[in-house]
Amino acid sequence: MTLAVPVAAPRARTNLMPLYVVAFCLIWSACFVAGKIGVTDCPPLILLTARFLVAGVLILGFCAFRRSEWNLSRRDVAAFAVIGVANNALYLGLGYVGLQTISAGLNALIVSANPVFTAVLAAAFLGEQITWRKVSGLLLGVAGVAWIVADRMAAGSDSPVGIAFSVGALLSIVAGTILFKVLAPKGSLLIGSGVQSIAGGLAVAPFAFLLSSVSDIVPSARLVGAFLFLVILGSIVAYVLWFHLLTELGATAASAYHFLMPPLGMLFGWAILGEHVATRDLLGIVPVALGIYLVTRSARPKSVLQ
Repeated sequence: MTLAVPVAAPRARTNLMPLYVVAFCLIWSACFVAGKIGVTDCPPLILLTARFLVAGVLILGFCAFRRSEWNLSRRDVAAFAVIGVANNALYLGLGYVGLQTISAGLNALIVSANPVFTAVLAAAFLGEQITWRKVSGLLLGVAGVAWIVADRMAAGSDSPVGIAFSVGALLSIVAGTILFKVLAPKGSLLIGSGVQSIAGGLAVAPFAFLLSSVSDIVPSARLVGAFLFLVILGSIVAYVLWFHLLTELGATAASAYHFLMPPLGMLFGWAILGEHVATRDLLGIVPVALGIYLVTRSARPKSVLQ
């Protein structure tokens, strides 16, 4: 007589995507505040050079310690380096210079227009479908951001020059998002993030030491805390999550989460830095939120992260 041996049922697959999204949004939005704290005591380009290079060394050192396989071709390395210049050197370089003269909340708001431009370019270069519903959403998003920026400029609470640098940062991260999808580098995203950080640091370093001085650094505990947050959570954890989202959701849908940054950025700016949040700022978020809903309503993940 043969006894039947019970076979264990396969374990249910856990959908961790919501956790990744929440972690990404919280870390990314908090980085605006950490950056504001950092540039108060350190020239922005020096802060970024140190942040990128330390993060890159930590990532690649960790991969070497784990004896992770180097599965990047020369093309992949070059692609990650180009993306790193756009997403790290240009995006954060311009953004941090802007943070010297505008609030962390406004910086987060301007960069949150990322999905609007990404959707247009994704339709042009990636073949992602764009409809009249999405166009309406894009226009609402632009209107909401323009409303708040115009109000801040009229009130004189934020510098037009700082706003211009933040707009440059916005265009840079849009370019980096599209480049990641167009170049489609293969291999480990963690190793790729290390390459991006090193490339970003090397790109910013000449300008950092040409335009600023180490003597301008004011050592402080808050500077150390902000720097550690930016390196470990901002340049390592958040960027790995970001490229996971890009890979799994596509450029338009992944970028949509940047519209969650204004309320979170303003909340962190108010709670930690005591930045003022006006009623008009909150009203401007309404068309932004409606716009991103219209743009991404039909988006669905291509697969589930495990």
